[in-house]
Amino acid sequence: MNKIELHIVALSHHVTQSHNYAVVLGEKNGNRRLPIMIGAVEAQAIVVAIEGMVQHRPLTHDLFKNTLEKFDIELVEIAIVNYIDGIFYASLICKKDGEFYEVDSRTSDALAMAARFECPIYTNEEILQTAGLTLSEDEQETESKESSIKSKKKQEPALSKNSIEKLQQMLEDALEQEDYEKAAKIRDEINNRK
Repeated sequence: MNKIELHIVALSHHVTQSHNYAVVLGEKNGNRRLPIMIGAVEAQAIVVAIEGMVQHRPLTHDLFKNTLEKFDIELVEIAIVNYIDGIFYASLICKKDGEFYEVDSRTSDALAMAARFECPIYTNEEILQTAGLTLSEDEQETESKESSIKSKKKQEPALSKNSIEKLQQMLEDALEQEDYEKAAKIRDEINNRK
């Protein structure tokens, strides 16, 4: 496979399909994007890992990560290997005792694992040409400005008035309601107090 490295650029709620989200992968050294539709549970699994949210008990992907680590299996990379009839196919590329193993995976699960292991995500030229989008210079500039603005946003003033216990409860409520943006703000407020 002629490997093209991708990274997670955005995760957004799908406007017309209320229970679906789009995770957008960006070409690491280019202007192409690969949007992939995923479900709400999968979106939560990715956001929890990207935002570094700590759960009281391990989620399924955390359990799988813990299992791999316990048995000294390294997740080397994620490969999006095929695109057939609107469905992406992915593999986890693992290494144990110098041997490489390929494990079939749903793409959403593979991305959740990549976020936890901070390992690279790859695809090939054929998939990017078939299912990818190319951003214009204006779109690239807008995307760059939006990510810059998001990184500079300050915490909601109302959060600072709550106790840690109250913030923990608010965080759990936000996660249950799948309000990931609010959950991230609450998590940041909790982390700022540590």
